[in-house]
Amino acid sequence: MKLISKFALLIVIISILYLLISENLLSTSPLVIVGQLIAILLSIWARRSFKKGQFNIHAEPFEGPLIETGPYKYIRHPMYTSALLIIWSGIFGHLSYVNCIIGLFVTFVIIVRILSEEQFLSARFPEYTEYSRKTKRVIPFLI
Repeated sequence: MKLISKFALLIVIISILYLLISENLLSTSPLVIVGQLIAILLSIWARRSFKKGQFNIHAEPFEGPLIETGPYKYIRHPMYTSALLIIWSGIFGHLSYVNCIIGLFVTFVIIVRILSEEQFLSARFPEYTEYSRKTKRVIPFLI
């Protein structure tokens, strides 16, 4: 699972860099800008919810309590939500078959990473099952 998680993170980073370098990530479209601004603000809010030394880019959680404040009160994976929102906003600003394939692939990879991370979280935090009943994975009140 650790290897899958690390590979998935690498794929997401490479995909974002590809879209950025190919000038398919950023746009002058107000909708794209708003979507990506929301994504950046959400990721900052999520990052600030962690105590010092607790944040981890790997799926395996560090020591400390389960985070249930900030955006984690509404969704379990706000950082993944941010990544998806940044990527899909850029793709909708530059629609093409290649970009859509990249978006679908990254979405699949993030789903795999979420499922992997949830296994680690369930094993580490007994209260995670109850928490997951109260919150959605990536879109508040929906998914």
